[in-house]
Amino acid sequence: MGAGGAILLLLLPDRISHGIFLGFLVLFSSPLLSTASIHEYKNGAFIPRSNSFFFHGGSEGLYASEGTLNSSSDGKSFIQFDSVTFRRTKESASNHHNMQSSTGLVEAIIVEIQDRDRIGGAYLNSEDICCTPQLYKEKSCKLGEVIIHPNPENAQWPKRIHTFFDGTNEETSMMTQNVPIEKTGMYYLYFMFCDPQLQGLTISGRTVWRNPGGYLPGKMAPLMTFHGFMSLAYLALGLIWFLRFVRFWKDTVQLHYHITAVIALGMCEMAFWFFEFTNFNATGSRPMVITIWAVTFTSVKKTVSRLLLLVVSMGYGVVRPTLGGITSRVILLGVLYFLASEALELVEHLGNINDFSGKARLFLVLPVALLDACFIVWIFSSLSKTLEKLQVRRSVAKLELYRKFTNSLAVSVLLSVAWIGYELYFNATDPLSELWQRAWIIPAFWNVLSYILLGIICILWAPSQNPTRYAYLEEIGDDFDEEGISLTGSGSTVVGDASNKLERKERKASDLVFGLVGDEREEAKRE
Repeated sequence: MGAGGAILLLLLPDRISHGIFLGFLVLFSSPLLSTASIHEYKNGAFIPRSNSFFFHGGSEGLYASEGTLNSSSDGKSFIQFDSVTFRRTKESASNHHNMQSSTGLVEAIIVEIQDRDRIGGAYLNSEDICCTPQLYKEKSCKLGEVIIHPNPENAQWPKRIHTFFDGTNEETSMMTQNVPIEKTGMYYLYFMFCDPQLQGLTISGRTVWRNPGGYLPGKMAPLMTFHGFMSLAYLALGLIWFLRFVRFWKDTVQLHYHITAVIALGMCEMAFWFFEFTNFNATGSRPMVITIWAVTFTSVKKTVSRLLLLVVSMGYGVVRPTLGGITSRVILLGVLYFLASEALELVEHLGNINDFSGKARLFLVLPVALLDACFIVWIFSSLSKTLEKLQVRRSVAKLELYRKFTNSLAVSVLLSVAWIGYELYFNATDPLSELWQRAWIIPAFWNVLSYILLGIICILWAPSQNPTRYAYLEEIGDDFDEEGISLTGSGSTVVGDASNKLERKERKASDLVFGLVGDEREEAKRE
């Protein structure tokens, strides 16, 4: 959950705000709720809240077990406590005697998100989280324990597991055990204690979370199948493009090689993600090397795809043979975007789920969003100039081609804006990830949209026996051999003046994106 969701919870009336204490706890959780199925703790510290102390042990979407839990893990869903150790301070241990038992209590509490209002004393009209002497006298709870109102449908939930310190021991360990999951839902694990003398307590060890189909978290499980299908989709597109490319290889232009590179990168990206998810599902951990490769291919493909859209919009290979003096600026924008995208992807997929705060993510998202905006402004500005230039040259076939491309790009931008609005609505209305089973659709949409746009480019710029319909013709006179369209004026003077004005506009557009003013006479000479 993000900070926004937690704030919404904290704005609720006081009588129920502590009843949904879990909402406050999630504020300290990562926005990436499903980064790994093996949650490791290394001297984790407990955070005070009301009259309790807590440590967030993890949160994931889990599907109900298929059958009863036995020695085989196939088809079973569970949370396993493995080598979880608590260590208290020497001062805390010295307050007791060797012969004493139960000199400190730590509770592991597993709660399904729909039961969040059962944690704390809201149902007892109390703002306390731990049982107080007054509530104990009323026989409403056990002194020194977290107040839990059992679910009438299942008295064992929310699940509570006790671990006690003995005598003056500074360490104690939880018994290795599995907690079976019999109901599909989003589960949160918290380690909590109520004794103020345990302040300074730390936790080490790990918990293992497993779904019936493997170790992939519930939010991510559908993405494994999705990436498998997308791998096949890119393979099919690549095969069709390759056959077309081979058939008309003598008539190919430089732009076709750029399109081929994007298709190949897309295939590699989806294949790496499918392999990474498959391995994750089988082992419960993400191999760093494979993840880095997958992340890098994603960043490279996103960068090259945007550069492809930009150079196509500029009319590269159609109305101009080279990019001229703006080549360095195009490359600079691409490099900056790759670095920003790579940083964001690495932190999202390799970062620890407990230390990736919303502010850190916002810091990395902003540069990517800003650079995306630069691409959009430059692409549509270049498209406008290219369409005008084709009208001036009266290139009907090329003009129609670019109009179709412009319409497709405009539709994709509108869909993107609409989907961003849906994402904001989805996150605002689901702060605790109760709709986790549908969350995979959000990242999947962007992959599908990118694939469709690439497919449209492949159709519009497919190799053929008549490459002149999109290839650059060095002699201006050749352009006028095509069927023309009437403009406001005719003659070489009008055409020449209009072309010069358009070239000056293009230079201004690139300057606008970068905020630079430079002399680009070299570009004008080449054209």
